[in-house]
Amino acid sequence: MLKLPVYLDYNATTPCDPQVVETMLPYFTQHFGNAASRSHSLGLYAEAAVDLGREQLAKLIGAETQEVYFTSGATEANNLALKGAFESYAAKGNHIITAVTEHKAVLDTCLHLEKRGAVITYLPVNHEGLIDLAALEAAITPNTILISIMYANNETGVLQPIPAISAIARKHGVIFMSDATQAVGKLPVNVNTDGIDILACSAHKLYGPKGIGAIYLRRKSPRVKLTAQIDGGGHERGVRSGTLNVPAIAGFGKACELAGEFMPAESQRLATLRDQLQTALLRIPGTSVNGSITQRLPNVTNISFEQVEGEALMMAADKSIALSSGSACTSASRAPSYVLKAMGLSDELARGSIRFSLGRFTTAEEIDYTITTITAAVQKLRQLSPFYPSSI
Repeated sequence: MLKLPVYLDYNATTPCDPQVVETMLPYFTQHFGNAASRSHSLGLYAEAAVDLGREQLAKLIGAETQEVYFTSGATEANNLALKGAFESYAAKGNHIITAVTEHKAVLDTCLHLEKRGAVITYLPVNHEGLIDLAALEAAITPNTILISIMYANNETGVLQPIPAISAIARKHGVIFMSDATQAVGKLPVNVNTDGIDILACSAHKLYGPKGIGAIYLRRKSPRVKLTAQIDGGGHERGVRSGTLNVPAIAGFGKACELAGEFMPAESQRLATLRDQLQTALLRIPGTSVNGSITQRLPNVTNISFEQVEGEALMMAADKSIALSSGSACTSASRAPSYVLKAMGLSDELARGSIRFSLGRFTTAEEIDYTITTITAAVQKLRQLSPFYPSSI
């Protein structure tokens, strides 16, 4: 039986997998110790859970356990990476390169750093949402200390050419950072084959709990050093102080383990459902896909509906489908998506765009319901519009 609302906003957040919840529960009551309290068994139980969680995440991204540090989420990890690198490598330079379509956790941090004297280059993207590699290399100067390009875009699912970007960074001796929040757990991300020196990720994007994330820092060739942004106690080997969230770390680790197990079959299943949804919705006149259709996540499609406002479309669907018209972090804004605008869309098309992001618990029945409901909603809105010349 179909259960409403249909949830197709997995890029915003994911429900905790039941196995993740089961893993976390003992650390709230039975094994509730502080992982830094190594003088008794409760603390040692907690420390063991943290160690296991670190191992599970490191395995998922191809890192060494000593290269993984826990944070409160990807936003903190991005802040730590950018601010920490700016301070740590100040003797070398003050220039950072990023892209106009990055998540606000990166863009807003860059704006903050500009006030502190950083020089930021914001690379444009083409109509597919991809940066130009020649433009990236041309932007590098002797003062460049960091290149920060996201792995997968949260609104369109577009994948940047990460190995090619890292090769350019390595050629010029520049540290390469990637916000891989949307990619980890959905794609086989590997920091070594991908050439990533700093990586940010978050548990709640891969069926783990909210409020826990991580940063990966390469230990050698090159050894990355960041200035800590939170002081007090020297936790996480001085990179990020604060009492560790043991239940969340245990859940994060289990989520990583499950992601590694489910990823091949899950990616194929979601790509099939995504393509079914996309093909059906593109039969509606005046619709188009935003971003590359060959270099993107398997679970996402971003579609524009001409002469239909995205918020109105979601309302017309009686809120029986949980969708997003942009990033969850900017959903309160009425402005058109800056990501879609950067790709060349008009204000009208950007406002008329919907992100459909599928996930582990999406069913074929839900996709059928979404196709029927969205098609009817578009038809209804266009019939009411004095500007659209004909109905579907």
